[in-house]
Amino acid sequence: MSSSYYRRDNCRLCGAVALRSVLELTPSPPANAFVASDQLDKPQAEFPLEMFFCEVCAHAQLLDVVSAEELFGDYVYVSGTSPVFRDHFSRYANEVIKRFSLSPEDLVVDIGSNDGTFLRRFQSVGCRVLGVDPAREIGQQAIRDGVETINGFFTPPLAGEMRAQHGAATLVTANNVFAHIDDLAAVVEGVRGLMSVEGVFVFEVSYLADVVEKTLFDTIYHEHLSYHAVGPLVRFFEANGMELIGADRVETHGGSLRGFAQLKGGPHSIAGSVGGRLVEEQQLGLDRPETLIQFGQQISRVRNTVMQLLEELRVRGAKVAGYGAPAKATTLLHHFGIGPDTLQYIVDDSPLKQGLHTPGMHIPVRPASALETHPVDCLLILAWNFADSIIEKLKPFQAAGGQFLVPLPTPTMR
Repeated sequence: MSSSYYRRDNCRLCGAVALRSVLELTPSPPANAFVASDQLDKPQAEFPLEMFFCEVCAHAQLLDVVSAEELFGDYVYVSGTSPVFRDHFSRYANEVIKRFSLSPEDLVVDIGSNDGTFLRRFQSVGCRVLGVDPAREIGQQAIRDGVETINGFFTPPLAGEMRAQHGAATLVTANNVFAHIDDLAAVVEGVRGLMSVEGVFVFEVSYLADVVEKTLFDTIYHEHLSYHAVGPLVRFFEANGMELIGADRVETHGGSLRGFAQLKGGPHSIAGSVGGRLVEEQQLGLDRPETLIQFGQQISRVRNTVMQLLEELRVRGAKVAGYGAPAKATTLLHHFGIGPDTLQYIVDDSPLKQGLHTPGMHIPVRPASALETHPVDCLLILAWNFADSIIEKLKPFQAAGGQFLVPLPTPTMR
């Protein structure tokens, strides 16, 4: 077995060993393991992608864990690249500032702070900010942009050092990272040690309800170890000295959960959103393994539709490229079996990905100018959660007869 990979044998949230396999996707390399041209002849490690259901607390999760250093040490995802995400983080920060009456000099800590996009909004109203992120280059970029950032993984000892140096945090945030961590109890221990008595922990994660309802299977990849629902999280926080006080649904990534937690017995009352989510989850059957098994059958139906549309394009002699190279594209391309024989290249706006090749499938990633130098007839939108803004931006392509294939939530030609 690779030293960069292991399989755990108990539930990440409650520790139970009653785990049932409910979904098996095609193994793939890590979703952000893009490959340089001079490395294409070297084999890339692929890891299992299998979802398990805890029959005690109903948490859905991967048990195959790829080392965090391998996944995040040389990261290529940058929050600030997308105007949609910049707008999202600005609105999100404004709502949190208002909801919890944050004042100048309050300390806001962001776990997995990336390039500091989120923290800069808190900084602009006078809050003290501190980021923590293991990605070396991106953390350095944040520091250059004026956001103090610690390069490393958030742990209870690091939380203690941060509190000793900067004082207690009024707000601790973790966006699209609370699903990435194998030892969530240690993270919550760190949050407890860092927060003030009246402090709040706010996190956003892909929401299992949206994943199942909209067949968003491509959000399943090795970075995402947990597929969170409110029911298991209520029990998890309760067992770890905290309580979930809010659970809002937001549109990010096709559908996310924004959770709010405080120290047990803290000053904030539990919002009605928590009970509301619990009722919705029971109606959806998220507390039953059969629901996730049926989800797998729906994925197969989506795959058949997408592959049929691509075959019709091939028979017509149409040239196809991809648009967007997000992490989730790795899962979709591998599970559907879409490689360089189908897609001539993939356009992506991130300079960190341009000139590289996609993990495993080795499809070249190019800037948008490739659409002029190497024209195609159809674009498979792999960043489907941005489909509307991408299509709007590419109106001239569409006006000239170009088509778009949006694979999810429902395969559509536009």
